[in-house]
Amino acid sequence: MKLGIVGLPNVGKSTLFNSLTKAGAESANYPFCTIDPNVGVVPVPDPRLDQLAALYDSQKITPAVIEFVDIAGLVKGASKGEGLGNQFLANIREVDAIVHVVRCFEDPNVVHVDGSVNPLRDIETIDLELIFSDMEVLERRISKTAKSAMGNKALAGELAVLKALYAHLEGGKLARSYTPADEDELAFIQSLNLLTWKPVIFAANVGEDDLADDGASNSYVEQVRAFARENGSEVFVICAQIEQEIAELDDDEKKMFLEDLGLKESGLEKLIAASYRILGLISYLTAGEKETRAWTIRVGTKAPQAAGKIHSDFERGFIKAEVVNYQDLLDCGSYNAAKEKGLVRMEGKDYVVRDGDVVLFRFNV
Repeated sequence: MKLGIVGLPNVGKSTLFNSLTKAGAESANYPFCTIDPNVGVVPVPDPRLDQLAALYDSQKITPAVIEFVDIAGLVKGASKGEGLGNQFLANIREVDAIVHVVRCFEDPNVVHVDGSVNPLRDIETIDLELIFSDMEVLERRISKTAKSAMGNKALAGELAVLKALYAHLEGGKLARSYTPADEDELAFIQSLNLLTWKPVIFAANVGEDDLADDGASNSYVEQVRAFARENGSEVFVICAQIEQEIAELDDDEKKMFLEDLGLKESGLEKLIAASYRILGLISYLTAGEKETRAWTIRVGTKAPQAAGKIHSDFERGFIKAEVVNYQDLLDCGSYNAAKEKGLVRMEGKDYVVRDGDVVLFRFNV
C-alpha cells in the first residue's frame, strides 16, 4: 500500500511524515528504508503476528508495509509555477490513496500561508491544484489520442471519455465524482492515475488539548468531518507534534505516554485503520517455524488470487487452502489441536479469504 501526503506549507505535513516513518520503523523493529528523502516505508502494527510467531517459535516476523510519499507543501497557484509543490505531484500519481493534512489548530507562532486558519478554504486550495494537475495530464492525453482516433472506434471512445472528464474537472469538480458509463470506462479512468480520482483520508492536525476527545470540541475538525462525509472520505484526528514526541519512545514508554493522554492508539495506527477501510483491504496470515507473515489483499479476494500474493506459482497451481482463524488457532495452542477440533477447514477456489485467516496453500505446478 502506498500513500501520498499532501497539504499546504506549515500545516504539520512534514512533521507528521517524519514522525510516522520513524515511529513505525522503531515500533516493529523493521529496518527503516529511505528510498528518497521524501519516501518512507513503515510496517503495519499487527499484534496477531507476535502471538502467532510465539506459538510457532518463528525465526522471522514480516509485517505488511505502507510506503509514504511526502511532497513539498502546495500553495495557491502551484500549477502555474507558484511555490515548489507542483513539480513533485508526479511522485504521487502511483499512490493508492492521498492523505491530506489539514491544519485545525490556532498557534500565533506558526504562520498560516493564507493568514488565518480555515480548513475548508485550505481543502479547496489543494483540491484545485490537484484538479489543475489532472487537467494538464488530460490535455496531453487528449492531444495524443486525437491524432490516432480517426477511424479507430476504440480510441474514439477513449477520446470521448477524456473530453468528458476534462469538462468535469473544468467545472471545478473532482474526477472521483464523475460517474463512468460501464466497467470498461471505469477501468480506463483508473488507468489514467488521476490524482482527484484517488480516495482521500483527511488528517485533521490539532493541538494536544483536542486529542483526548478526538477533536469533538474542535469546530475546525467538525468542518472537516462534515466535508468528508459529503465526499465519501475518511478522517482521523492527529497531533503531529505529539506524534513527533511518541516517535522518540520505545514501545513501553509509548504505551504509557498514550495512556497519560487518554489515547488508545497512535496516529500511525489511526491512519492505517482509515487506509484499510477506504481502500477495502484486509490481511491474511501465514505462520511457520521459518516465518510468520501478514499479506495484504482486497476484501473479496478468493483463495487462488490470495495465494498469488505469495508467488504466481501458488495461484497457477492452486489445489486447496487449509484455513483456520488466528484466534481459534491461538486458543487451541497448536495447529494439530485446532485440526482435531475441526477448526481447520479445507477450502477450494471459490473461498473468499477473510481478515485474520491463517492459511496454508496446497499447490502443484
